[in-house]
Amino acid sequence: MGFNCGIVGLPNSGKSTLFNALTKSNVPAEAHPFCTIQPNVGIVAVPDDKLDKLASIFKPPKVVPTTIEFVDIAGLVKGASKGEGLGNQFLAKIREVDAIIHTVRCFESEKVSHVYETIDPIRDIEIINYELILKDIETIEKVLSDIKNKAKSGDKKYRAEADFLEGLKNHLLSGNFAKTFSVNDIFLELFNRLFLLTSKPVLFVANVSENSLSVDDVAFSKVKKYAEENNSKAIKISAKIECEIAELPIEEQKIFLADIGLDESGLTKVIRSGYSILDLITFFTHNEKELRAWTVKRGTHAPQAAGKIHSDFEKGFIKAEVIKYDDIIKYGSEHKIKELGLMAIHGHDYVVNDGDIIFFKFHI
Repeated sequence: MGFNCGIVGLPNSGKSTLFNALTKSNVPAEAHPFCTIQPNVGIVAVPDDKLDKLASIFKPPKVVPTTIEFVDIAGLVKGASKGEGLGNQFLAKIREVDAIIHTVRCFESEKVSHVYETIDPIRDIEIINYELILKDIETIEKVLSDIKNKAKSGDKKYRAEADFLEGLKNHLLSGNFAKTFSVNDIFLELFNRLFLLTSKPVLFVANVSENSLSVDDVAFSKVKKYAEENNSKAIKISAKIECEIAELPIEEQKIFLADIGLDESGLTKVIRSGYSILDLITFFTHNEKELRAWTVKRGTHAPQAAGKIHSDFEKGFIKAEVIKYDDIIKYGSEHKIKELGLMAIHGHDYVVNDGDIIFFKFHI
């Protein structure tokens, strides 16, 4: 699997409630700050219509979906970058994830206090962003100090790296995220080595009341506008309602969703959006025992995709026999595909496409 999303937000924003619904786990979700004192981790199957349709064609004994990991990270507050609340240890946890799901409170409730007393989604977003930026500046300064010492020798390489880091630091000091900084290929390895929090893709999840799910909502509109202005994406859900839905059998879930005017659950949106912001695609393998979905980054070549199954597949890669998803749906059987000559044979340079059904040939 190997891909994960960290769920962040202010205390009482609905992070743990969202996590509970996503993973159908039962971690505490109390109505007071710092309920999450250890990051909770859950692995979730990715809903996939293509996998379902392929299963109806191949009828395998076993169907294995691809998965994505979610990490519930403690609520952050002002001063987290300096250790306030539970800040430092959990900012470090964010560094380990591939993408950030930023939960933003957009609902009023007398029963659930707000750490800053009023509902203001943009203020809340910027508090978290400010702490992430401060932590990144701290990271850059540590590396910059070391490189400046090395640059004293007159080495042009280190002087150039110091100039690059100074520019990156100033970019952050202006309130910008690292992911919006233009990085020359020469400095890409250095940039990636920093593991900056603000270099990660972000999905904003507006946690709204049930009444706001199917109508225009002012708070969500603000979050959506903010996300668009910052090259991110926003969706809205009611974490409380999602927890209730997650407890129901599948068929009852569909009825419940229809009753409140929705065609899919918010959780499905979160999972798919998390998958999307990581720029992932799915390919499939099939044999007499199982149909399985696999996750790779868009742009992955066939040998590396084979390596997701087993490292020996990549090392001994010979070729990939590929059936296009649209073809199998159109003609309905592997036999017919072969009969029509539609199974393509590809080598090392083949870039895997979303939905490909692949049979890898390799030697050990």
